[in-house]
Amino acid sequence: MTAIRPSTKHAVPPASDICRLSAVELTDTIRQRRLSAREVVSAFLDRIDAVNPLVNAIVSLRERADILAEADRADAHLARGGAAGSLFGLPIAIKDLALTKGLRTTFGSPIFADFVPQEDDFFVERLRKAGAIIIGKTNVPEFGLGSNTYNPVFGPTLNAFDPTLTAGGSSGGAAVALALDMLPVADGSDFGGSLRNPAAYNNVYGFRPSQGLVPAGPDIDVFHAQMGVEGPMGRNVRDIALLLDEQAGYHPRAPLSHDKQGSFLEGLREKATGGRIAWLGDFGDHLPMEPGILDLCEAALARFADAAFHSETLVPDVDFEALWQAFVTLRQASSGCGLKAHYDDPEKRRLLKPEAIWEVEQAMRLTAPQVHAASVRRTSWHRTLLSLFERFDLIVLPTAQVFPFEVSTHWPREIVGRPMDSYHRWMQVSAFATLGGCPALNVPVGFDGKGRPMGMQLIGQPRGDLAVLQACAAYEATLPWPAGAA
Repeated sequence: MTAIRPSTKHAVPPASDICRLSAVELTDTIRQRRLSAREVVSAFLDRIDAVNPLVNAIVSLRERADILAEADRADAHLARGGAAGSLFGLPIAIKDLALTKGLRTTFGSPIFADFVPQEDDFFVERLRKAGAIIIGKTNVPEFGLGSNTYNPVFGPTLNAFDPTLTAGGSSGGAAVALALDMLPVADGSDFGGSLRNPAAYNNVYGFRPSQGLVPAGPDIDVFHAQMGVEGPMGRNVRDIALLLDEQAGYHPRAPLSHDKQGSFLEGLREKATGGRIAWLGDFGDHLPMEPGILDLCEAALARFADAAFHSETLVPDVDFEALWQAFVTLRQASSGCGLKAHYDDPEKRRLLKPEAIWEVEQAMRLTAPQVHAASVRRTSWHRTLLSLFERFDLIVLPTAQVFPFEVSTHWPREIVGRPMDSYHRWMQVSAFATLGGCPALNVPVGFDGKGRPMGMQLIGQPRGDLAVLQACAAYEATLPWPAGAA
């Protein structure tokens, strides 16, 4: 393992000074008219032209002339003394699972290869209102299934450090675009680790917010599907907070959403003063881990001690296998049922990847008592977490159980000799925060001897999002390398 960030193996030129500025710095610079929106957008479009052909992170890129015309309108608005939102002039590409009005949204599926939505996802609408300039989409696995970003519409996204390795997923395109300075900030979504895993695999930050903080939709079901959430990704924690401030907050068409309490970016002005960490590691050898992951995370915990956070190894008294099966059941009941309309059409079914078909067919075998029992098990885990948070400020786990693997491998079939019985079993470590509705933030922890990145999850109590971000800021200050790959 190493504390030195390796150079990317992609033949990319150095990023410009503009592209290396943080999102917070860029928005301040544009509002103060030290840089125009056109200059900022042009710099990132040039970076995309130079780098994206090597990694395939950004897809459905709009015409450059149209993007620059939008930037010119933003500059003219500012010159007239118009108000500038918190994301004013920032170029952003939206994850290709989210609806973008007038811009192709494929979900990584040939079924939707030519689909152009007539409305935005709620959070996308909010980003537009905050002044963001949407330039395109970021690549995803088909329907977001699996933690390896490839699909038959656009092909694979390659890891930011090594072209032979996976970018992770499902927010793989977003993570790689951030790591190689093609975007200043990015959105993602997370059901079983999709904001956290690709962030770990590309040395950036990915934040799964508390359940309900960011309203989901529009959707045909706004009450049942509760485990998938939208959230921010960034090259530093302040950029995460900047984007979350716009994504978060109650929406009347998302009845399970709730109001946020103040600004997360402003909240980071208050420094974390330390606390207690419960280090769950591999749950007492319950979870197989590729060698080197626990070592990197434990070294990161030692850096946390420099910020007055003290760690204690803990293995909760929980039936972890039963908890995993509850996660699988609840995922099938939402994701599998959501895909059933495509499965029922023979022409569309033949376009579905095997993992999507598996989710549907497993969902069709479920009974109401099984779904109820899984929800009861989830509720029990939530109570366990609340009791842990009476003693600890954070729960910490590795973000993944394997390092980034070859991009041609759809998913790991075994970890240290232990077989994986589903396409997502190897990401079991991500399910615990999801089931608890907890905020969970991936932070970089370093690289193994082969230069492969890894991260760990900082998990806070439900609705304790700001405390997690503050702890991240304390940890970030201890890191001996910058985020990203370029």
